Amino acid sequence: MQECGAQRFAADCPSRLLFDQIADKWSMMVLTVLDGGPQRFNAIKRQLEGVTQKALTQCLRRLERNGLVERRVIPLSPIAVEYSITPLGRTLQPPFRAMYAWTVASLPAVEQARRAFDQRCAAAA
Repeated sequence: MQECGAQRFAADCPSRLLFDQIADKWSMMVLTVLDGGPQRFNAIKRQLEGVTQKALTQCLRRLERNGLVERRVIPLSPIAVEYSITPLGRTLQPPFRAMYAWTVASLPAVEQARRAFDQRCAAAA
């Protein structure tokens, strides 16, 4: 594995690709949805307003490839597929919860900063 310094952010550093994949908005939301237990594809999709079938499929495949989600085929008629979070995926729950809590707590300050920025841009135009 390539040596990657903490502040280097080299384009070819494997940690950069993994970070990109787990910090993706759909990945974070899928792992949050699966925190409550295994779910089928359509149940996940219903909880993620705006996600397309293609985007969710790609996200679940990335998460499965990275060992964060497990895909299980249920031999019913018709065949069903269920996804669950793995023990490795569960290790992401504390930082995701902290990030969500920060988002909710900081939203008023962020909205205020956005308004101030937009006003400065409008005044400069």
